[in-house]
Amino acid sequence: MSKKKVTIPELQEMKKTGKKFKMITVYDYPFARIVDSSNLEVILVGDSLGMVIQGHDGTVPVEMDDMLYHVKAVRRGAPNTFIVGDMPFMSYQVSRKEAIRNAGRLLKAGADCVKMEGDMRVVDKVAAVVGAGVPVVAHIGLTPQTAAMFGGFKVQGKSAEAAESLLLQALAMEKAGAFAIVLECIPAALAKIIDERLSICTISCGAGPHATAQNLNAYDVLGIFDKFVPKFVKQYGQLGGQILEAFNQWGRETDEGLYPEAKHCFTMNEEDLKRLY
Repeated sequence: MSKKKVTIPELQEMKKTGKKFKMITVYDYPFARIVDSSNLEVILVGDSLGMVIQGHDGTVPVEMDDMLYHVKAVRRGAPNTFIVGDMPFMSYQVSRKEAIRNAGRLLKAGADCVKMEGDMRVVDKVAAVVGAGVPVVAHIGLTPQTAAMFGGFKVQGKSAEAAESLLLQALAMEKAGAFAIVLECIPAALAKIIDERLSICTISCGAGPHATAQNLNAYDVLGIFDKFVPKFVKQYGQLGGQILEAFNQWGRETDEGLYPEAKHCFTMNEEDLKRLY
């Protein structure tokens, strides 16, 4: 039996009741189908596809067309799962008008809402997108699109000043109308304070256990993406090694003439075959 897609009011109710929801990052139809059959409520189609799928060192090279392509594929695979579509670098920073237009494009592609990274400098864009009728998940802390400004992929909010700044950013995003906020790579104690101060959902991505939800990347969870493994990731499988062994076994069997066997081959009518000789 198909599960029922969760709604924003239902996610907000989880904040009140203390029930956690789970957001997993996937990018394609086969993974989306699996998630749609799972007990996970939310999919993030993240611009992290720049690293995981495209092989870049960061998310900056990802274009709007890339995000639209992957959101469409994931929606086809997961019709019963709530989908968050990431807004890539420079798809919303330039102007409120451009932010609204690109957010609308993601919804037309199949997303249920959009995610926007950034600090106080993007609060007005968040408000504009929400004002246009597009639900927004904000994203603060480690923001990969602007990681170079902070010296790379590092934990944020460790000092009192930095922590206070993140708290103010979170409050500003709530006031701008975001219904949820991703807290990435910040101390767990700070995430707890932010969660207690906000009425909207908080989503931990390396921010400890005190948020309304948890977010991990499917390729990390399954042990497929091994270029680096963040400290906050728990791997529930080592599929990368299993896939490699499957490829190598097929290669060996092909070299040794063990594949394909007769059961893997199609046949012809004997009379038709004789006519060819």
